[in-house]
Amino acid sequence: MPKQKYYVVWKGRKTGIFTSWAECEKQVKGFAGAEYKAFGTLREAETAFRSKYEAYKGKPSSLGKWREASVKPILPSICVDAACSGSPGTLEYRGVYTESSKEIFRVGPFPDGTNNVGEFLAIVHALAWMAKNNKRISVYSDSESAIAWVYTGECGTQLKRTSRNAPIFVLIRSAENWLAENELLDDAVLKWDTELWGEIPADFGRK
Repeated sequence: MPKQKYYVVWKGRKTGIFTSWAECEKQVKGFAGAEYKAFGTLREAETAFRSKYEAYKGKPSSLGKWREASVKPILPSICVDAACSGSPGTLEYRGVYTESSKEIFRVGPFPDGTNNVGEFLAIVHALAWMAKNNKRISVYSDSESAIAWVYTGECGTQLKRTSRNAPIFVLIRSAENWLAENELLDDAVLKWDTELWGEIPADFGRK
């Protein structure tokens, strides 16, 4: 049996939350500039409807799910994520404030990278940024591999070095040097619980 979905219409013939695609389609089909999106739970849909469409446009519908969770991530905090089209492929990464999703940094794109390398670099970038700006808050990543690499102080990638991805290896060496010179607290980097909280706020929305 198909899982129940809830359709939020921000802009259409009628706005609101609809429980079937047929009802949603009536409001948006042929309507110029219609704004709508499907969600997996009523609570997510209600939260989305209270917000603006721009906060969800081109992003996973589970983005923001953490706000309704019984156990929430630590706030304030920073979330990081990477996007890589292929493996290897074009890589970029960024960091945002968890609560507002306001972007703090974005780096790339670089050719011939991998997602885990981007996650590793994003975590260290966030840690270095906080040290520079005298902030002490936790960093969330949804990559277990990258978190493990950060705590061992070494990027464990099997990525083959090429002339095209040389800048990535410069960043890796810089990140490893920073980790060697700075001691991390046990709660400096935490795992984002995607199942409980939905997509991490730094997600690029390209899945």
